[in-house]
Amino acid sequence: TILHPLCVKYPPSAKYRRCFLTELIKKLESTAAEPLDELYEALADVLKEEESTQCYKNYLLPTGDCVSLSESTALISGGTTGLVTWEAALLLAQWALQNPAVFRDRTVLELGSGIGFTGIAICKTCQPRTFIFSDCHPRVLRQLGENIKLNGFIPEPDMTWSIQTESQGQEVEGENCQKPKVIVAELDWGSVTEEQLLGLGADVVIAADVVYDPEIILALIGMLQKLSTCRADRRAPEVFIASTVRNPDTYQLFQAELDKAGIRWQTIPAHSSCNFLYDVQPDVTVLQIFV
Repeated sequence: TILHPLCVKYPPSAKYRRCFLTELIKKLESTAAEPLDELYEALADVLKEEESTQCYKNYLLPTGDCVSLSESTALISGGTTGLVTWEAALLLAQWALQNPAVFRDRTVLELGSGIGFTGIAICKTCQPRTFIFSDCHPRVLRQLGENIKLNGFIPEPDMTWSIQTESQGQEVEGENCQKPKVIVAELDWGSVTEEQLLGLGADVVIAADVVYDPEIILALIGMLQKLSTCRADRRAPEVFIASTVRNPDTYQLFQAELDKAGIRWQTIPAHSSCNFLYDVQPDVTVLQIFV
């Protein structure tokens, strides 16, 4: 057992507080007492809060630390699925905590970071030198930056770091210290260049739940091909992609496109279940990609 999660919404749910305040007001009204104006105001505030689609979750790590996230309560929100934590992110984090040497004192680039669970867990437990979170959806990037700061890390140089020039890329290398340098990068797989990726200097590239739509598979393959050509005099990065196999045809298409592009891959051992509070454990696999 490597991860012991505790997922909670806090403070006490709006529904609970609404019921409590409603019953309290009814009780006061039944006794002909005049409810305090503050009670009506508190009830109005709770009703407004219930309209919110955000909640907070804590995921307890084996170190006793936890990852705290602001997440959407809807699977699709703002036109994206990137505002919730998906199953493959949980399993990839569990695998990372079992294999910390892969990340220790190295520069890690995460593709499609979403709201940040996997990367934050790695930053808290695996001692990377630099961790580059990346995504391309503006709302996801904003939420990602907030969650990173919620967990005690400050993204450099600003909330969002856009990949524009090689000189910016040179800033990624951080000093060897216990707390990693953290960067939030706006990264579009289709437009990023090999030179920009070379500037990032990633030793390890990870991704979770990015193989879910046939329409983005070719873009992902193209990104992997760019990683394979941006080596210069350095070794190619190690690449690990965790996927929940919701549609076998889509997952097989990804593997077929890897083969067509001449990119080798292998399934690496991972626990069949992840010890988070999920009623049904999904079919999650982790591939090592050789770029």
